[in-house]
Amino acid sequence: MLLFFLMSLALTETWAGSHSMRYIDTVVTAPRLGLEERWFTLVGYVDDQQFVRFHSNNASQSTEIGAPWIELETPDYWEREKRHLKDSQNCPMSLQNLHFNYNQSHDGGVHTLQRMYGCEVFGNGSFSTFFLLYGYDGQDKLSLDPETLNWIASDSVALSIKLKLDADRSPAERWKVHLTVTCVQWLLRHLEKGKETLLRTDPPSVQVTRHITSDSEVILKCRAWGFYPAEISLIWLRNGEEQIQDTEYIDTRPGGDGTFQKWAAVEMPFGNEEKYTCRVQHEGLPEPLFLKWELQSPFTGYMIGIMAVVLLLTSVIAGIVIWKKCISGRENHLVYICLYLILESALRLFTAIETVDEQINK
Repeated sequence: MLLFFLMSLALTETWAGSHSMRYIDTVVTAPRLGLEERWFTLVGYVDDQQFVRFHSNNASQSTEIGAPWIELETPDYWEREKRHLKDSQNCPMSLQNLHFNYNQSHDGGVHTLQRMYGCEVFGNGSFSTFFLLYGYDGQDKLSLDPETLNWIASDSVALSIKLKLDADRSPAERWKVHLTVTCVQWLLRHLEKGKETLLRTDPPSVQVTRHITSDSEVILKCRAWGFYPAEISLIWLRNGEEQIQDTEYIDTRPGGDGTFQKWAAVEMPFGNEEKYTCRVQHEGLPEPLFLKWELQSPFTGYMIGIMAVVLLLTSVIAGIVIWKKCISGRENHLVYICLYLILESALRLFTAIETVDEQINK
């Protein structure tokens, strides 16, 4: 179990939204490693920000810093992290026993055992809930109910483990104490020390685009990017009614710069685009955004057409001037070079006009 020391933290502000701290332990076995040799990784998150990590292949065999505010922690903290790491590596569910129970002891495949545990607080810092889950080969197997402290099994193998765990409730009670008290106090400490990173709100940039899939069908895609925290709501409305079942979503993904991105798409018959509105809700927005795909106005089309004609005429006139200067020269090979340059410039001009036209009509 985690042995973080307890501390009192006075809250000086109310934090919008909920916050969580979670650890994910992963044990991996592969045929060349054998059951006695394993890869072990541990990753810690506050909300969506990784703050510590460990890999058993790391030469230093020490926990690595994953966030700037962790650098401010005391030696006491790292001493306790070492004990936490040692306890995590001694996972109470035996991987070897799980291999045998699933008849996989000689299958020669790669297998994983994962454990995720942590706690969550409300925006005012008060306790919300805790969680403890075990997974095997990418599937949830066991979880601890935070209300009843009963174990929930997903299959017959997990059920046999559940019966053993339910026979002795003391481990579950210890988990509850740790995750409702110690975990919460450390989460609040991280939120206080890392508030410049963790408590910031970056509003999303949003765009609605149209993608033609056939002669009769189109897709409208509502894309949001550059937002933090990760929680966001993108809902398509058809004449004001939510279209959740007809909407295709992707999971919220890291943007690579500490922010996140997400999109939601909906398919419809051609010509129905004006009936659909994308509603965007995020902590960084003072109020929800409502966006529609906007058809290019005739005036905009005329202006772009006029600009294209002007560019074309300018190119033609410039080409004629260059051509006259070229044919007035005495060297014949210069004529062919000038002709080539004029044709190449004209081709680039037409390509640029076509690209602009395609972008506008999306």
